Amino acid sequence: METNAFRCNKFCEIPEIRNMRIALPNKLPQVGHSIFTVMSQKASELSALNMGQGFPEFSPPEELMKAVHSSMEAGFNQYPPMPGYMDLREIIAQREQQIHGNSLNPESEITVVPGATAGIFTVFQALIQAGDEVIIIEPAYDSYRPAIELAGGKVVGVSINFQSNIENPELFESSEVVFPWQKLKESINEKTRWIVINTPHNPLGFTFKETDWTQLWEIIQNYSIGIISDEVYEHMVFDGKKHVSVLNMPELRERSVKISSFGKTFHCTGWKMGYIAANAEITQSIRMVFQYLAFATNSAMQKGITQFMQLNPNWETELNLFYQKKRDLFLRELHGCDSINSTKPSWKTLNCEGSYFQVLKYNTQDIPKLGEIKSDLDMAMWLIRSAGIATIPIDSFIQGQPQTGCLRICFAKNEDTIIKAAKLLNQVL
Repeated sequence: METNAFRCNKFCEIPEIRNMRIALPNKLPQVGHSIFTVMSQKASELSALNMGQGFPEFSPPEELMKAVHSSMEAGFNQYPPMPGYMDLREIIAQREQQIHGNSLNPESEITVVPGATAGIFTVFQALIQAGDEVIIIEPAYDSYRPAIELAGGKVVGVSINFQSNIENPELFESSEVVFPWQKLKESINEKTRWIVINTPHNPLGFTFKETDWTQLWEIIQNYSIGIISDEVYEHMVFDGKKHVSVLNMPELRERSVKISSFGKTFHCTGWKMGYIAANAEITQSIRMVFQYLAFATNSAMQKGITQFMQLNPNWETELNLFYQKKRDLFLRELHGCDSINSTKPSWKTLNCEGSYFQVLKYNTQDIPKLGEIKSDLDMAMWLIRSAGIATIPIDSFIQGQPQTGCLRICFAKNEDTIIKAAKLLNQVL
């Protein structure tokens, strides 16, 4: 009797069969290496100062690291409950109430996830149906578009207008970004299901105020449209202003999702820890997908974060000033004066209301030695070669990559690094 192994061996002896290859279609054929990988590799090759990559130069609080280590030793090394340990969800709910005034049920409205990016991906997979149109505001975090497309949605990019920065630089001296409300209205139709808002915004640093949320509600109130709000920089809002979450808005709360990041808040981006907050019905849909995506989030880190939050009730509120000081140091060093709004130097800056990113504005017309700079990427490459400093070109955050005249730097760095970065930038122009 012929065995299965024998039949398989005879089958594989046929040359046509043996040489066959499995077809591997690419679901994201238009996606290449991310700009962060490209610029980091170039910085490494040229031994340049890397101010592009968006993570802190410093370590998490020692107390937090010890708490995680203690949790491992205490035996928290196996699968935790799928939505996260209840004590962590309870203190998240307490913080949401204490800081933002949001009332959340830790049992049914909070889900702990392995990082905000995974949280965003889970939300898209759970809530987007094939053919749904999803609006994103560009420049946009680069994971939005591919994650929406993988969920079967159609991305509708609504771009902030940078043309005045290229053609008439003096018109781009406003301290605030002008949100493209009219473009947003014109982009909405019967297929629109979700709008993605990022506040504080990466890369531009603007924040959504209560008036912005109200205006958004007035636009969508007669449509079946929900809001997915990426709020990972919520504890980095400057100049005495407060973060306004989508969950603060009663009209929007029941049709919205908030994504937050422990990695950003506690200087531990590599831990990949975050959470999703939404009403019980939306949360149930999200959890149905999450259980098959990752199922759960690191046990010991959950316990360590819980302990740290319990013992440090003011950490989040103090983080705003921590990063504001870093922003102000960079701007003072860059502008060479006490005013952080100076427009005299060659490097002009967009007002950073929140996040740990600063946008630099350049004008090739005023700087002849820049030569034929046709894109933000060209400018970033010229800068890394000429000044030894890596930045991120803003056009990489926009579909089609139109030139914006802007670059992004990350000021989540030690003071000496910030001072060095400003010195390098000033020396080259």
